[in-house]
Amino acid sequence: MRFLSAFPFLALALIAYNVFAFSGTLDLQADMFVYDMMSGATFALSSGDVLILVSLGLLFLEVIKAASIGTATILDHILSTGVFIIALVEFLLVKQAGTAVFLILVVMCLIDVVAGYSVSIRSARRDLNVGYGG
Repeated sequence: MRFLSAFPFLALALIAYNVFAFSGTLDLQADMFVYDMMSGATFALSSGDVLILVSLGLLFLEVIKAASIGTATILDHILSTGVFIIALVEFLLVKQAGTAVFLILVVMCLIDVVAGYSVSIRSARRDLNVGYGG
């Protein structure tokens, strides 16, 4: 159960991107939702936009997980760092990953890593101060 709490959720977004990219069905510009607004403008969300929005939700969950303390947190940071490294290498070396959508996913992975370590360090520092009465 602890491993499940340490699983990096952003890996799901990268897996989804790779499934679509390597199956040949990836069209990041294809409109998924089109809505005529009251202003007269036409609002459209492409499949790439939807993937980014879902990934932002996953990033939010990752930041919430980073605020927890315990042994699973260390594993979570290690796995998140691994996901970022894999995503970065894939962006640099794989043709199908050379898109703006994938770059945004890589940056989200970086934010996850930096936020995770930052939150953990801040909470550890606070626990240390409370432990010493300060």
